[in-house]
Amino acid sequence: MESIKAVLVDDEKNNRIALHKLIEKFCPQVNVIAECDSVDSTIAATENAAADVVFLDVEMPGKNGFDLLAHYNYQCPFEIIFTTAYSQYAVKAFRFSALDYLLKPVDPEELIRAVHKLSLKISEETKTKQF
Repeated sequence: MESIKAVLVDDEKNNRIALHKLIEKFCPQVNVIAECDSVDSTIAATENAAADVVFLDVEMPGKNGFDLLAHYNYQCPFEIIFTTAYSQYAVKAFRFSALDYLLKPVDPEELIRAVHKLSLKISEETKTKQF
């Protein structure tokens, strides 16, 4: 399987570093192509590169994670895996078709499951495009 191109979004650098390390250790099929600290920098990064998935924090200064979805009219050209310390956004996240919702600190087993789910979805979409 090809590598999965990911963008990490969190306003706190330590959280981005921690997630990046978990991905490198437990999900080698994921290639982090950009790290962003805001919704605006994420928009720029995702418009310049074809990301497969965005690991998205919710609570950030200025605009929140849902503002990114709104920018794309809730039809993002990539999958969303929320990574947040706040469980109260889970229902809203799934309502807007989030692939998964990981609470911080991110549990490696939950990360592995989320990436596996992502791999299956990408695989299915690839098969569908071939027919």
